[in-house]
Amino acid sequence: MSVHETIERSRAFAARWFRGSDARGPEVASRVGIALGSAILICFVTGLLSHWIQHPPTWFWWPAHPVWLYRLTQGLHVISGVAAIPLLLVKLWAVYPKLFQRPVIGSPLRMLERGSIAVLVGAIFFELSTGLLNIAQFYPWKFFFPPVHYAVAFVAIGALAVHLAVKLPVIRDALSRPIDSDTADADTDSGADVVARRHVSRRTVLTAAWVSAGAASLAVAGQTVPFLRWAAVLAPRSGEGPQGVPVNRSAQAAGVVELARAADYRLSVLVGDRQRSFSRDELLAMPQTHARLPIACVEGWSASADWAGVRLRDLLAAVGSYPGGDVRFRSLETNGIYANSVLPRRHAIDSDTLVALSLNGAALDVDHGYPCRLIAPSRPGVLQTKWLSTIEARS
Repeated sequence: MSVHETIERSRAFAARWFRGSDARGPEVASRVGIALGSAILICFVTGLLSHWIQHPPTWFWWPAHPVWLYRLTQGLHVISGVAAIPLLLVKLWAVYPKLFQRPVIGSPLRMLERGSIAVLVGAIFFELSTGLLNIAQFYPWKFFFPPVHYAVAFVAIGALAVHLAVKLPVIRDALSRPIDSDTADADTDSGADVVARRHVSRRTVLTAAWVSAGAASLAVAGQTVPFLRWAAVLAPRSGEGPQGVPVNRSAQAAGVVELARAADYRLSVLVGDRQRSFSRDELLAMPQTHARLPIACVEGWSASADWAGVRLRDLLAAVGSYPGGDVRFRSLETNGIYANSVLPRRHAIDSDTLVALSLNGAALDVDHGYPCRLIAPSRPGVLQTKWLSTIEARS
């Protein structure tokens, strides 16, 4: 046997070894790819909404009702992102041998295809891995997570669009064939018996993909869906916390314990050119409103609770004539990224928006924002400012 024949036989055997199973190929890759693309699209759209709510463009509008809307969209964002992880791994397993095909460069169409794959895989890996670490509130990087995560999302969705455009004929052809159709190459090499022993059916691979994606979703869905809390084994927030509500940032971490409990605490409220200060007792002496609202955080967890306090619109009216613009809230905390927040008018005038003084029938725990905090419907938890020091409403 010549050297050339030996090399070619070695390459053929290596290709079969990397392939490892007839399940690898476009039949599995296309079907898993549809599920993966759907998960990525849901994650992308809900991620845009979350980013725009926190950093709204001038044209963006987000409703105050239904009160559970942000809870739903952010829950879908995290669940779809987690479900995409096993789907991505199965998809890569199915196409892995194709990544080593020659030529490396080839035609312009092939360059576009391989370049889009490289960008797509890199961007999705970045988005899913950093998103997963954000859920766990572990940040081993030095960049600010939200804007980078937001920017790379556009890279990922753009690369996905290019990839789909290039591979659409292959996808259509693969989906037109039954999943059990036999398209494997005939194999007479000495390594065939090794490959046969490693055979896994396409249906088995697809079943494993659906089950793993479902299990991953179930493992975090309990953060958002109360009756699934028992299954939320990977969820960092499952409902435990002071007064039955989880806490992301404690008063100790914020450095506000002494300020929050100070006897001379006053909430300063500015409306137009008028200003008035309120003690907690003065706030308690005002008409109290009760509202059952969820608090939902960007990490995907949420919890419904019974809140009581003074309606924001009533508090503003007690100071002056509300000019109708956005309302700014400042916390006693001075070193936090979200120590301030801005509430749009539609939320400010809503009957469910409260300067909350109690939670689940008891005075606010200091970790939940004592002496008072903002709670508004359909808003991210990071914008529900705790330990209020100033409320300012100016046109």
